[in-house]
Amino acid sequence: MAKQAGLDLGALDGSGPHGRIIKRDVEAALESGGGMKAASDDTSERAPAASTPAPAGDREFEEIKVSNMRRVIAERLQEAKQTIPHFYLTVDCEIDKLLAMRKDLNGRSDAYKISVNDFVIRALALALRKVPDANAEWAGKSIRKYKAADVAVAVAIEGGLITPVVRDADQKGLAAISNEMKELAQRARDGKLAPEEYQGGTFSISNLGMYGIKQFDAVINPPQAGILAIGTGEQRPVVHDGALDIATVMSVTLSCDHRVVDGAIGADLLTAFKGFIEDPLTMLL
Repeated sequence: MAKQAGLDLGALDGSGPHGRIIKRDVEAALESGGGMKAASDDTSERAPAASTPAPAGDREFEEIKVSNMRRVIAERLQEAKQTIPHFYLTVDCEIDKLLAMRKDLNGRSDAYKISVNDFVIRALALALRKVPDANAEWAGKSIRKYKAADVAVAVAIEGGLITPVVRDADQKGLAAISNEMKELAQRARDGKLAPEEYQGGTFSISNLGMYGIKQFDAVINPPQAGILAIGTGEQRPVVHDGALDIATVMSVTLSCDHRVVDGAIGADLLTAFKGFIEDPLTMLL
């Protein structure tokens, strides 16, 4: 497309994963008349933005060149917070039954090792199938509602984050999700993911529970309409039938794009998710 239009790819900023130039970048350049910069110009060294802060006095510091991946992540997150009207919903999920089931299932075979995150992926996918209005994205003059529950999972790699996608997660069992996620995460860290493996998710998960984080609000990954932030499971006092008890509780926060997912839809999605997490046998039906 760029060649046919006489555009210089070196003058374009890619908005795809890892800074890849995708179709909409070429279309945007054509609409704005940009992308005609001479091919001989060096675009690898960009002038600092006008808002670049001055160093803190005479203190010593190390200046680290921003990688293409980090630059794209920064641009997309800034775009998300500036253009997407975020709001947040939080629920506490008791996970003692889930932990008992996980222990039982993992003791039955060496062919898989199911994690709490695998249950979370499965529960979110089933909740999206149950509340399809949340499995959507804002498209300006329309809302795109997806039939497939393709769950993108944030994975930390050197230099940033990448979100490999478990396709049709509502159609897969826990063992299949577990094995697929382990393979995707490893190849993500090795830099061997194909573009189709980290593009096109319909909803995202960010799990910081393994770092001991109790609760946090994640930034939506555009053009998706939501992301689920998972905190750590910890023992907390709870009330059961009017009596004080102890349970393992996991706090979950849903970040919603209010243009697509209003309060009622978001609450329905979290209620469905909480139901699957607290009664994990229903995930096997």
